[in-house]
Amino acid sequence: MIARDGDLLRITTAMTMETVGPLLDAGTALFNSGEAEFDLSAVQDVDSAALALMFEWMRLALASNTTLFFSNLPQSLISLATLYGVLDMIPQRAVSRH
Repeated sequence: MIARDGDLLRITTAMTMETVGPLLDAGTALFNSGEAEFDLSAVQDVDSAALALMFEWMRLALASNTTLFFSNLPQSLISLATLYGVLDMIPQRAVSRH
């Protein structure tokens, strides 16, 4: 579901209504003070719940003094974020640094 490699967190499953609950818990448990990056390069299926999940992670990261980034967003997620007018609100790195 989420594979950790240092401060890189690779999401290895869909980000849909069916998976956001477990992803929220798993991702939040990996936050620590410092920096975390979610790599979405392996994500193939998304729906609007993916955006809700990302914004909740952003809120929780702020509360835990963690700087959060997202990298390798799939085109389907970029399209959804653009449709909802929130793409510019997502802290992202175009390509993962790892």
